[in-house]
Formats: sequence, C-alpha cells, structure tokens
Amino acid sequence: MRAEALNWVKKPVTKQQIEPLCNSFNISPLMASVFVRRGITEGKDLLYYLEDDMRFQHNPFCFSAMEDAVERILQAKEEGEKVLIFGDSDVDGITSTAILYEELSRLGIDVQWRLPLEDDGYGLSISAIDDFAAQNGTLIITVDCGISNNDEIEHANELGIEVIITDHHNPPEVLPQAIIIIDPKIEDSGYSFEGISGAAVAYKLVSAIRFALSDFYNAEICLLEITEDSQNNCFYADCLKIRNLVKSKELHEKIIPGKTSIYDLKLPYFLSGQLIYCWDSKHTLEMLSALFGSGIEFNVNDLRNEISKVIPAVKNKTANQVKALSQIAKYTGQQASEIESIFNLYVTYCKKLIAQKYPQQIADEQKDIQLVALAALADIMPMKNENRIFVRNGISSIKKNRPRPGLAELFNKLNINIDALTSADLSWNVIPALNAAGRMGHSDLSLKLLISTNAKEREQLADTIFNMNEERKELVSSAYFKIHDSAEQSLAQNSQKLCVSVDQTINKGVTGILAARLMQDFNVPTIAITYENEICTGSMRSCRGFVATSFLDSLGDIFINHGGHNFAAGFSFTKDKLDVFLKLVQEKSSSIQLEEETSIIEVDAEIPMEHLTPENFELLDTFEPCGAESPELILMTREIKLIDTIVLGKKEPRHLKLIFDTGKHKIPAMFWGQAERLRKDIAIGKKYDILYNMSRNHYNGTITKQLIIKELVPSE
Repeated sequence: MRAEALNWVKKPVTKQQIEPLCNSFNISPLMASVFVRRGITEGKDLLYYLEDDMRFQHNPFCFSAMEDAVERILQAKEEGEKVLIFGDSDVDGITSTAILYEELSRLGIDVQWRLPLEDDGYGLSISAIDDFAAQNGTLIITVDCGISNNDEIEHANELGIEVIITDHHNPPEVLPQAIIIIDPKIEDSGYSFEGISGAAVAYKLVSAIRFALSDFYNAEICLLEITEDSQNNCFYADCLKIRNLVKSKELHEKIIPGKTSIYDLKLPYFLSGQLIYCWDSKHTLEMLSALFGSGIEFNVNDLRNEISKVIPAVKNKTANQVKALSQIAKYTGQQASEIESIFNLYVTYCKKLIAQKYPQQIADEQKDIQLVALAALADIMPMKNENRIFVRNGISSIKKNRPRPGLAELFNKLNINIDALTSADLSWNVIPALNAAGRMGHSDLSLKLLISTNAKEREQLADTIFNMNEERKELVSSAYFKIHDSAEQSLAQNSQKLCVSVDQTINKGVTGILAARLMQDFNVPTIAITYENEICTGSMRSCRGFVATSFLDSLGDIFINHGGHNFAAGFSFTKDKLDVFLKLVQEKSSSIQLEEETSIIEVDAEIPMEHLTPENFELLDTFEPCGAESPELILMTREIKLIDTIVLGKKEPRHLKLIFDTGKHKIPAMFWGQAERLRKDIAIGKKYDILYNMSRNHYNGTITKQLIIKELVPSE
C-alpha cells in the first residue's frame, strides 16, 4: 500500500515560495518548505521560530492600563496599604500568584495571597473579600481570574476595596467595575497578542513594576530622523514619540524643497516641547537648516554618541548602516525604516543600562520565566508569538541556571532529567503533579512549594504533592471506568454532538481531566459534572471549532459563575437547576455546528533517504516547543531499508526498535505498541515508506538522534 492510499498528504510548494525565505532568513530549503506548508511566511511570525532572545517579547506597557496598574501598586507601597493577591487553583493561577507575590514582597508591600480551596468556587469569592475587609485591606489584585466576577467586585467596591483585575480569560459582555483591568482579550487592551497565559499577564505586570524603578519610567522622548530621496528630489521626516519604551505617537511627512513651507507641516507642532533625539544630530541639523533656513532653531540631542557608549558596534555608523545591522529589521522586510531601527536600538540600549544598574532583576526574571513557561504549557496556550520565547527561555533557564526553588525539589522527586528536559516532560510529568494539589482541594500546597524560603519545608511539600498526584491518578482511573458507559449513552440524547456526564461520586477536582478524556474518546465537546452540598461543579472541554464559553453564555442566567477559554471552561450552579441545565443543553445540542472530521494526515516535508542525516535534526530545535497551533513535525521518507529490529518492554514486549539504513547512516527508530506486527507486515531486509517525528533519546549521558514512527507501509 502506497503512502497516498493512507491519506498522507504533502501540500505542494514552489521554488518561488521557498527561495525568498531561504535568502531573507538564511534557512535551508527543507526548513523553508515546512514553514510554507504551515502558512508561516511573514517575518513577524517567523521571528518567534528563529529567535530566542527575550528582547523580542512585547513591552508590558503595550497594555493600555499597565501604567495605571503600576501607579496604583506603587501608591499602595507608599501608603502602607494591605494588598491581597487572589489567584486560581490550577498551575496557571498558582504560578501567577507566585510571580506577583514574590515581587510585591521584595518591594516591602504588606501583601498576602489567597486561592480557592476545598469547597470554594472558581474565581474571587465574597468570603475572601469579607475576610480581607475585616483586616482593613484596601487593594485586591486578581491573577488568572476576576474577569467574570462582576458581583464579587461590586461587593468589594461597596466595602471600599479597590480591585485590579489581571486575567486572560474570555471577558463577559459586561465587564466588572474594577478600577483597572489588564486582560489581552478585552476590547482596547492595547496588547497585540491575546494568546498569553494568566502567569504571563502577571509577569508583564511585574516587569512593568521593575521598569518603574528605573530612570526611564514615564520619561518621554521624541526620535527624529530626516532622510533624503534624491531620486524624487524630496525629504522625509519620521518622528516617534516614546513613553516607557512604547511608541505613543508617530508622524511621517514628505518635504519638497522650495515648495513645502515649515508652516504647512505638522512637524513643528509635533516636536513642540519635546525632548528630541536624532541619530546624528549634526547631520540632521544641517538638513533642517538646508530645508527651512538657519532662522528656525531645532534643539536636538545626539543619540548615536550615547548608545555607542553601551553598544560599541554602532559607533560612527550611519542610520542606514544601523538598519542593515538590525536583527529585528530583517523580520519587517520592506516595512523596515531607519527610524524603526533606531527605535529598536534605543530600546535595547535602555534595557542594557537597566540590566547593568539592577542585575538582581535579571536573576529574578530567570526564576519568573520558568513559571511562565509552565503556565503556557499547562493552560495549552497557542505555541506561537511570544509564548515560544517564554517556553524556550523557561526551559533554557532550568537547564542553565537549574530549577528555581520549589521546582528543584519537585523535579528531584519526579526523577526529571534536567539536561534532557523538553516541553513534553513539563506537560506530562511536572504540570500534572503541580496541578494535583489543586485538584485535590489543596492548591495552597503547590503555591507554598514555589514561594517557600525554607528548603526542608519545600522537600516535605514536594513529597506531599507527589503522593497527591498518585492519589489523583487513582481517582481519575476509577471515575473514568465508572462514567464511561453512561457518558457514551448521553450522546444519543444530545444529537451525537455533545457528551454529558453527571455523577455525584466524582471528585470535583478531576472533572476537567475526565471531560478531556471523554472528548478524546468521542471527538465531541464534553461536559463532566459532580455535586456536593447542593452545588454542582462542572468542566467543559471542547473541540472541532466549537467555543465552550459561548455555549455556556447561551444557557442564560443559571450559573453561580462560569468562564474560561474557547476550548476549556468551568462553571457552577445550585443543584436545583441541574435538570434545567441538562434540558437546555439537550435543546441546544441539535443546533451545534462542529467542524468535519478528517482522516488526512498533513505531511510537513518529505525527506529523501539520502538527506535523512543527523544535521537535518536541526528542524527539532526550530519547531520545539510544540503545542497548540504548532504540532510536532510529521515527516515522510520513502523506500528506506529496514536492517534490524528489537522488541522492547519491561513488563511485556510491546514496542519495536527499528534500525533503518540510509546508505550513509544507520538511523534508529521507535514504533510504540506495535511489536505484534513483527513478521506480519514488518520484516528485516524490506523497504518501507515511513511517517515519523524526529526525536532525541537521552540515556546514560548519551544523546541519540532517532525517529518516532507514526506509521509505515511497504514500498512498491
């Protein structure tokens, strides 16, 4: 059977599509073909696959409300206010709380934290507000929650407690009346990428607070660059106003000598009262004088001399030469301009100065980014844009600087090989363990593990969390076995488009895991509900393009609270509304529109056997981390000869290790769970067409490049 018969589809790409990427970004034709097939062809998207530097993340002050949040927190510090950080109980909420709590503690703020425990529902609670009010608390900051807590925040307002919301969940139609909301998903947030985790939002707030300690905080300058277009006998004036290293306003004007009067331009009004910097002030003043005469004075400062003290490579370079050197400019293509390159260089210059003056901030950032990486993977954030920077740097920090306190003890308990650490290790081993405490109603244990300054306490907490994770596995296994059949029967009641499970004996902490497993089994959106003390608690996991939060919104005003993401949401309501809920779900299920299933396997690239070399494993590094919206590479090679097989498996021999011969190299491969196929349709000496992922196996200090076979068929 040929690969085509198995629906292995490789989209055609042309030389005209590939060559520009190879030339512009210095990548191989193989890598360029993968990018083209995945629709990643714009420089602004390629940037996050080809670069690792943290300077490519978005500025926290891109959030339109960030400066207000920083000012309110600094006010709380100055006035000695009590501050409460309220987080969520999952990994994203725990890491968010840890990041913000540690920074506010460093600042000397009277800060405490609280998470939902035991019978608490999702999000900020009335009881938490009342308890804080009893302590004369005045400011609550939510992390990874709050955007749906309209009633609770209204209650806080009535008690004279102000609330800052930092969240990343889908907002309701009517936003809570918090004094400040920082959520990339709200309208006019100002932030260019809405797919970040709650921990990333908290990290952005912390980064902004750290920046506020520098001399550049709230400083306003204006960059001015005049360029000559001799071909068209004109000049261009480009101006950028900058505040907190973010472009606040910009002006681009064309000036025709002898025809354009300075009084006809917006330029003098734009520059009025500004602290003006030019790359080469002498050259700029000469051009301005030539254009408008010496009677009009411009007070400009020279930027090149200042920056070259910190970045010597730009000394004596023209603005055009700086543009050619710019790493960011190559990703903006024809849109790149001299003023843009100067702006990027100025930002780098400022950050270098801050790093020199505040070296501890760099160390603290390295600890924070490990948690941001965990949160991005735990909340299944899209693995694109700055999330790739976060996860790569988080893993790099763990390897280079070793795990931060708390993670170090847990890694040791879980026997994690730090040197071989990948995003998959975090997703499948570390994150479930951290989540286990929250699922068992004790999310405070995971938070204490991350923020404790006592090594002995961290060891004890890691041990407790490890045991809770083992208990969680047993709960999931027994509950899944118990509800599977009834869940399957619910499909008929819900038009075969929705699966619903209701069982009082389920631990409410595992409803999300159960919903996810049932969704994978039946490939439809799934709801898992349990109840205790007359309160029903549920989780929804969705797929095939169906938005979970929109569906819950459509059920009307029956919830105590509800919210979440497009494909993962949670809710609660009083038990007397359970029948109403189930009836509404059944009625609406018939109109659910699900994307069609497909058996097609999209192949990222076909690698000829002779090119299946160790060098081409660089593809792994470019596309790692994999995750939502950036799956593992699926590659294909035809007519490769199988020269050896080994059956593996400690308890039972279920797996195959295969050795293929490319002519120049012997390539090992693993074919999981397929040992029974040996001598049926897999035989030594035959040639096969193979579908696979690339992988590196770390064992006893040795790194082996290998393939993970997805499927193979005899070649014709």
